[in-house]
Amino acid sequence: MSIKRRHFLILGSLSSLGFAGVWKMFQLRTSWGTDTDAAVASKVEAERTIVPLPASPPILRFISVADTGTGAEGQYAVAEAMAQYHRENPFNVAVLAGDNIYNNGEIEKINAVFERPYQPLLQQNVKFYACLGNHDIRTANGDPQVKYAGFNMQGRYYTFRRDPVQFFALDTNHNADWKNQLVWLEKELSQSTAPWKVVFGHHPIYSSGVYGVNQPFIKTLTPLFKKYGVQLYINGHEHSYERTRSINGTTYLICGAGGGTREVGRSEWTEYSASRLSFATFDVYKDRMFVSSIGTDKRVFDRGSIEVRSA
Repeated sequence: MSIKRRHFLILGSLSSLGFAGVWKMFQLRTSWGTDTDAAVASKVEAERTIVPLPASPPILRFISVADTGTGAEGQYAVAEAMAQYHRENPFNVAVLAGDNIYNNGEIEKINAVFERPYQPLLQQNVKFYACLGNHDIRTANGDPQVKYAGFNMQGRYYTFRRDPVQFFALDTNHNADWKNQLVWLEKELSQSTAPWKVVFGHHPIYSSGVYGVNQPFIKTLTPLFKKYGVQLYINGHEHSYERTRSINGTTYLICGAGGGTREVGRSEWTEYSASRLSFATFDVYKDRMFVSSIGTDKRVFDRGSIEVRSA
């Protein structure tokens, strides 16, 4: 494979991974089946105390999930947990953070990997807002997905608002129009009057998984997050769950275990990480947002909070 065809995100992380990390990347073990980690939860996890949510209803509730589009058992198990959660805690916004169709973004698979597993949610008028992952651009550069009505994409990058949250979807792929996208992002962030700003893309910025820390994105994106008060960045690509502590005011959330799992470690800035089939939920209040992770057993295994004006 030529250098031009290699993903620049992977190149940006090689120096930090070293030889052992690179070798690990070529030995990725992915499960597209059942969530074995949930069945063997550690004693430490079992003893974790999950902070209860406030008794009052949130202003807005939404969910996120990524790396879903396998059409396999794992995806359907997560989808069923999402439907169960919706029955008890209604929401109408779902962030779909890329790799929506494996392996090559073939839109003809859309029924098996999207319409069928999420039918109960779609029938309840839940709107999915997608971005493109690296597998999605393998067919026609992802254009069929951009045009697919069910993904509600207004372009390869776009913004929408659901009071009090404004969402900003990015194309984080190696062939993205970065010059214009960064200009657009800064303009939209600077003009936003929303108290909550949530950015989502497929690729990680801070990660303890196989891809590691993304130095190019730390250089280009995190200064904008800090300058304009982005409280949350959501991504996939890593087939795991990881929530960071606030880093210069932004929490980084990986929710890429929507169809399969990979191993994940911990870093000094990690609040919690797990290799479990799961999705994330968000309960938004005036002064804080609660982030929860739910496994295929339909139980919350992590919860944290984000302040509306993090420092």
